[in-house]
Amino acid sequence: MSRYMSSRFDSLEAYVPGEQPQDMVYVKLNTNESPFPPAPAVLAALQGGEVERLNRYPDPEGRLLRERLAEMYGVEYENVFLANGSDELLSFAFLAFCDRTRPVAYPNISYGFYPVYANLYQIPYTEISLREGFVLDPKDYCGLGKNIVIANPNAPTGRAIPVSDIEEIVRTNLDHVVLVDEAYVDFGGKSCLPLIGKYDNLLVCQTFSKFRSLAGGRLGFALASRGLIEDLEKIKYSTNSYNINRLTTAAALATLDSNSYYVANSRKIQDNRTYTGEKLDALGFETLPSLANFIFTRCSWMEGGALYRALKAKGVLVRHWERAEIRDWCRVTIGTREEMDIFLDRVREIRKEAG
Repeated sequence: MSRYMSSRFDSLEAYVPGEQPQDMVYVKLNTNESPFPPAPAVLAALQGGEVERLNRYPDPEGRLLRERLAEMYGVEYENVFLANGSDELLSFAFLAFCDRTRPVAYPNISYGFYPVYANLYQIPYTEISLREGFVLDPKDYCGLGKNIVIANPNAPTGRAIPVSDIEEIVRTNLDHVVLVDEAYVDFGGKSCLPLIGKYDNLLVCQTFSKFRSLAGGRLGFALASRGLIEDLEKIKYSTNSYNINRLTTAAALATLDSNSYYVANSRKIQDNRTYTGEKLDALGFETLPSLANFIFTRCSWMEGGALYRALKAKGVLVRHWERAEIRDWCRVTIGTREEMDIFLDRVREIRKEAG
């Protein structure tokens, strides 16, 4: 860090994204991307007239895309907010709703950007421990009297809680915002979106990065009461008014026209998730029940970090953290059946070599 950077960031620990090594071709199961390309209509849309209009700013309001999302999810235009990936959306939410007098709480094992934003914006925070088996207990959040952020399904565990539990958390914290991060909800989870018409304090966040195969396009969106959306718009127009570019908008509109393609891909991922878990069970692994496009797993015969390194040496990337609570575990993104078979073959080789 240079001597010019503000001292208030001296202790800031930045988010560490999943590695993207370029030294060889890997089977990439470490960043929860979709293994399937965008739908053909998306690729065609990117060859269209929007390319020729890149000399012009995009619509800062994102009207067409907001209208389509509102129609798809059965809400009003004023209930939709667009962001440059759900990470920007989370950033705006922490800025808009949290400060020194309005702290935030979230699980101690969850998406790594939550503590980064809390520290970046100097927001007091509480990390609430998950129960045995990495289970989130809703009672820990009911009547908490703080803003709350919950990933459902959670990352990196893949576990989810019922919508009824989310509602109880929202209902007992009416004076505070409850943000539900549903980045992985389309792989077997249930959305709490129907609750936004009932509760003004619920903010539901989703993304095009996972289910909709647009991780490289960077598009997230929020669904909430009109008041919360207006708050987020105020932050957006105070930071980056043209936050969604023309090509991403064109790709997103074509994506929404191809929903059946993505639903079919999600079914394949869910089938591959079950298949991989069953094969790992036979190899001496313990795998948590997952409703996401990844699994959280560990084995009895090798420490998690050693398994991660051995797989990387054999051309397969998975995600591992050195945190004491989860260092025995690895998170494995679910890819195509071919990719999962390669992963499983490499695991068998490693087990054989380990004796």
